[in-house]
Amino acid sequence: MFRSLLIATAATGLAAAAHAQDSGLYLEGGYQYLDIKPDGAESGVDTNGIAARAGYQFNNVFSLEAELATGIEDGEFDYNVDEDEFNFDDNNDGDLGDVIGASGDVGLNYLTGIYGKANLPLTERLDAYARAGYAYVDLDASLVTPGGNVISVEDSADGPAFGAGMSYDLSENLYLKGDYTYYSFDNTDTSGVMLGVGYKF
Repeated sequence: MFRSLLIATAATGLAAAAHAQDSGLYLEGGYQYLDIKPDGAESGVDTNGIAARAGYQFNNVFSLEAELATGIEDGEFDYNVDEDEFNFDDNNDGDLGDVIGASGDVGLNYLTGIYGKANLPLTERLDAYARAGYAYVDLDASLVTPGGNVISVEDSADGPAFGAGMSYDLSENLYLKGDYTYYSFDNTDTSGVMLGVGYKF
């Protein structure tokens, strides 16, 4: 009887400890690659940045997290847009219906969002996860037109975002992670990959 009580007490303690480790605050940071495709661009623009995330894990399945990223390297692109979109007569012919074929670069000022995250343990150390939420991006672009004019444009957009990734525990608190996110913005389609490290408190 006494032995059974000891075993039951120990099992309860271990279960409580395991549950405690499945909840709490976590922080993540790392490299952020973004492929940004503004309206009018012929193809996406590759940019490099850094990202940070802070979240709270409520149990071993569900978390809520916030994300903030900023660019560290602009991406080059070719741009085709009607003059009337900028209200700008590049060739001074009095017709704003001409198409400007310009080259330039796009920079990420910042990208922020909030997400719900669902975790799926695959092994003792390896987890898969999916996340969904809402994000906001702020970009700027610099164009050099065929007429030799330089146009600076700043734009922002917001929309739903969806992604999936994997994490691998290096220790009880430290882990590696990598994920893909698609940001469904009205004026800019953006997809991103983050590779980084995280710490569970």
